[in-house]
Amino acid sequence: MTIPVQIKRAYESPAESDGLRVLVDRLWPRGLSKASFQHDLWCKDLAPSTDLRTWFGHKPERWEQFRRDYTAELQADAAGRLMDDILSAAQGRTVTLLYGARDTEHNQAVVLARVLADHARRH
Repeated sequence: MTIPVQIKRAYESPAESDGLRVLVDRLWPRGLSKASFQHDLWCKDLAPSTDLRTWFGHKPERWEQFRRDYTAELQADAAGRLMDDILSAAQGRTVTLLYGARDTEHNQAVVLARVLADHARRH
């Protein structure tokens, strides 16, 4: 199955083209109201482990190691089941992974988007 996966900062306005909106931060994004934030799922257990997230600290010089370590975390059976849940909930629609980080190139959603797209193709 092929399914479009895109990423978007949680602070950007929702769009019809977002499809299934999935927050992928372990912590709720700062300054966003839980009552008004538009999302379909919050998959905090798909976010990097606390230790990995803390070590990375959004430092671009740690990006390659973070990407490898987070990809390894996403190979766990529990992560695979969560990705299956996302794909099932999407029902063929686009999946938009929402994240709170300021850095649009070095964040967990970039890694997860690639892994989720690969997972969808294999299942």
